[in-house]
Amino acid sequence: MHFLDYTVIALYAVGIAVLGLLVGRRQKNTEDYFTANRSIPGWVVSFTLMGTIIGTGTFVGHPGTSFQKGLIFVVPHMILPVVLLLVAKFIVPFYRRVVRMSAYEYIGQRFGLGSRLYTSFGFLADRVFDIGVTLFTTAIAVNVLTGWELRSVIVGVAAFTVAYTMLGGIKAVVWTDVVQGTVLILGGTFVLARLLFAPEAGAPFAVVGEAWRGGRLTLGSWDFSWSSLFNEHTTTAWLFTLTAAVQWARRYVSDQHLVQRYLLARTDAEASRAAVTGALICVPVFFTFMSIGACFYGFFTLAKVPVPELGDSIMPYFMMHYLPVGVLGLVSAAILAAAMSTISSDLTSVATVVTTDYFSNFLPKSSERARLLFGRLMVVAGGALAAIAATLLIPEKGAAPVMERAIVIAAILSGGTLGLFCLGFLTRKATRLGCTIGIVCCLVFTAWAVATEPRGRMIDLGFNFEMNPILIGVFGHAVLFITGYVASLIFGGWKPENVENLTFHSLSTKKAVAA
Repeated sequence: MHFLDYTVIALYAVGIAVLGLLVGRRQKNTEDYFTANRSIPGWVVSFTLMGTIIGTGTFVGHPGTSFQKGLIFVVPHMILPVVLLLVAKFIVPFYRRVVRMSAYEYIGQRFGLGSRLYTSFGFLADRVFDIGVTLFTTAIAVNVLTGWELRSVIVGVAAFTVAYTMLGGIKAVVWTDVVQGTVLILGGTFVLARLLFAPEAGAPFAVVGEAWRGGRLTLGSWDFSWSSLFNEHTTTAWLFTLTAAVQWARRYVSDQHLVQRYLLARTDAEASRAAVTGALICVPVFFTFMSIGACFYGFFTLAKVPVPELGDSIMPYFMMHYLPVGVLGLVSAAILAAAMSTISSDLTSVATVVTTDYFSNFLPKSSERARLLFGRLMVVAGGALAAIAATLLIPEKGAAPVMERAIVIAAILSGGTLGLFCLGFLTRKATRLGCTIGIVCCLVFTAWAVATEPRGRMIDLGFNFEMNPILIGVFGHAVLFITGYVASLIFGGWKPENVENLTFHSLSTKKAVAA
């Protein structure tokens, strides 16, 4: 990289740090630190929702996957707006009425402290892993561009993001997301334009034709058969779409890092609009980066130049060799923007959950000052754990693309939380005992499936999980909901007195009263 590129990156980093500290100073309590006292404009919430979802997994991971396997993630990502329309209509106003700071406050009201701790712990495990994915994909890019060692980059990016997040709180996160989102979109646009008009590949748009001939514009296998469910080597588009629909629903319905964004807006209407707008921004961004990966195949084939050994590093490899000075610095800043916007959002949500669902619960008489200090410390702790997770993701030669591995692991780590939320939100008959039985059944199923799944079977029980491992997470939600509901009907148990107000029935009641 040229000195000018480093200068662009340094200016970006200084600007983000200054902006974060200016807008995020002087927090007086945890509600200000974690939810900005519900004072953020709706359009800013849209950007922070996009920044929470779009990370370096998108900027680096998706091009790497498309370069190797085609546009297998396009259809699954098209499901997002559909999910968000339902979330905006039903879930956003419900949360803004029922909870103060944490999504898992609702689970606690509906099923008690045990269920609240279970769901919050599953979220923490999932988020730490997801931040690890972001740090790892960022490190790949920086390693290729600069030659810096992967672990050093992971620690450096984590430390910088932790610093401004810890000091600035949620206000720093959301306002820096606006700048980072803009930089990210500009960076992706520059790379795509460079590919489409690459003189090394011949005529304009020649890379698109070559990508088509090479099978990189296909949407994956559409085999819709019973046998496809048991093919552990090929994940069909149907399975990716089903898993994505469940994952999007789980994230936008029950994950703190997104629910927390709904609580930032000034009004219910602004929050709902922000949820839809954020999804609509995400979809073209997803498509752009997946298209870049497909075009990489066309470019390197036509230009007859060597490709990197690790497919996940194709984006930074292209940047280093084929972007002009200055533009390379801007696109590198876009990668950092994608990383920091996601990491800062996730760290804030991790700190919120640990502070609200654990510290405040077990030390109810603690002062606001103590809770605020504890929340800041949890930002640091979350960053440290995520850095460790990122180092564990460093792949061996020939490993599957990082995003393909990540979606399987994330589905398993979800622990049936969507099923648990649906059990409470969709039914009035679900009880605490039924919920507990559902959780136990989900854990037993997941442990059995992970231990016996065909790709990495740890034990042969004679009765093994023979289906594609991506389905483990999907089935986990269904197992928890079905067993929890049936157990509630059979054994009964405790329900809150205001159960009507803690289900979707409260929404229709509210409309009737308003009418």
